[in-house]
Amino acid sequence: MNKPVLEEINSKKPIRATGVLLSEKGELTKGIRSFEKNMIRDITIGQYVPGSSLLHKSDPRTKLILTFVMMIFIFMIDTYWGYLTLAIFTAITVITSGIPVKFVLKGLKPIVFIVVFAAVINTFTISGTPIFELGFLKPTYEGLNVAVKMAIRLFLLIIMASLLTYTTTPISLTDGIEKLLNPLKRIKVPVHEISMMMTIALRFIPTLLEETDKIIKAQSSRGADFENGNLIARAKSFIPVLIPLFISAFRRADELATAMEARCYRGSEGRTRMKQLNFTKNDVIIAAITIAFMAWVLVMQNVSK
Repeated sequence: MNKPVLEEINSKKPIRATGVLLSEKGELTKGIRSFEKNMIRDITIGQYVPGSSLLHKSDPRTKLILTFVMMIFIFMIDTYWGYLTLAIFTAITVITSGIPVKFVLKGLKPIVFIVVFAAVINTFTISGTPIFELGFLKPTYEGLNVAVKMAIRLFLLIIMASLLTYTTTPISLTDGIEKLLNPLKRIKVPVHEISMMMTIALRFIPTLLEETDKIIKAQSSRGADFENGNLIARAKSFIPVLIPLFISAFRRADELATAMEARCYRGSEGRTRMKQLNFTKNDVIIAAITIAFMAWVLVMQNVSK
């Protein structure tokens, strides 16, 4: 063992070796914090969670339409009472769907930093009545109001979009999108190919994130440091991750294309479905409850004004 290493061992400073810190007490602690707290593992959108709830059994077209309508509805609400009511409705939907609440909340972690950053910007840049003044910093009540509403909207949007993928298989989602876009076939739009492309892209989100996590772990075990340094240094440390990630993505895409060709996939031409999409009473119940709720909230919001 060379002299510099011996001096470092004799000192009281912790030693970094292959991504692990050796403390003065001889205890081993990971050099890179657990990636369970990292956004890579927390993105759950695109994953399907098997279940037998009313939402799972409903037609994918119903869920697609209602999700789109609810996303528009979120921006029509402008009162905290309306947001509270919508949050309760969303919570009830999550519980009745059988999706673990912790799993849903886990999917919100990746956007927390973005939401907080945007909220701070809004609070300090929108003019109005100042909350306090500290030099050039003048947060306003109006800015805080906008920031809170924006945060609520973003969280609700993510939950609703996630519920769609949690309760719908990729095949059903593809069929639903294709059925909804069927009228575009009259103007020679490749509807099936577009819907298949969208579904594959959505389905590959968790796959690529898992691959990224594996690459980061492998490089961390070889001494790569993704924790220390300023923001620019940390960003640069992720550059070596991109090359193997792109190689892996292209390899997976090639394997998927080969598998589809081996099964004689030729687009929508001549394709049949084992399960035909049909609207049932479940769809009527879900649509009726959702529409009635939205109408009630809008009426109460106008009355309160």
